[in-house]
Amino acid sequence: MADNERIPTVIADEAHIVYKIHQAGSVSSSPLASFKRLTTRAKNANIREVHAVKGVSFVAYKGEAIGLIGTNGSGKSTLLRAVAGLLPVSSGAIYAAGQPSLLGVNAALMNELPGDRNVELGCLAMGMSPAEVQAKRDAIIEFSGINDKGDFSSLPMRTYSSGMSARLRFSIAAAKKHDVLLIDEALATGDAKFRKRSEARVRELRQEAGTVFLVSHSEQSIRDTCERCIWLEAGVIRADGPTGEVMKEYEAFSRR
Repeated sequence: MADNERIPTVIADEAHIVYKIHQAGSVSSSPLASFKRLTTRAKNANIREVHAVKGVSFVAYKGEAIGLIGTNGSGKSTLLRAVAGLLPVSSGAIYAAGQPSLLGVNAALMNELPGDRNVELGCLAMGMSPAEVQAKRDAIIEFSGINDKGDFSSLPMRTYSSGMSARLRFSIAAAKKHDVLLIDEALATGDAKFRKRSEARVRELRQEAGTVFLVSHSEQSIRDTCERCIWLEAGVIRADGPTGEVMKEYEAFSRR
């Protein structure tokens, strides 16, 4: 796709994200103290504000796979949640095409229901018709590999290992074409065979003109699936460009 034909899917314009952490309670969190704060508009000393993302700007385009890298606490997951519309932007703005889909290791499935039923509900929640769900259910389960060592798809999700659950979540999400798919560490679990399958599926999503954001501690996954990389550190973009160049800068920083 030529540069003049590139279509933006996500635009971050000087986006700041601030969230609040409620610390351990004390006398200042009593009802009387809360009433005084309401009447005087004083701040609660037990609530700490965290400025997680600081003036981030970028444009993502159709067909791109973008790796988000940075040390722990750098704001990567916070940024993804804001792109997905799950966190408000304190100032600036984030615009996205359609409804971005966030896939993380904590994506909700129903633990008491079997895997195959979760596949059906997950696909219906993504907007598939019942006929589409029936047509894709077996392929989704096969892709996840949860039945490789037995008929686990008929067992409740609570019996699954964390790796099996993560693989099933990814398989459900990846069964649909997304304008914007946000993947937060969901490829970090599972064996090498599944990682290869999932990375290949990310490449297919790109070819279908979707945009993929990938947060992963696996530098190899970033290199294998993303041609562009955004390095976020302490809530600020340190570099944004071709994956090889940005990874080289990041690795030099990490060795300091």
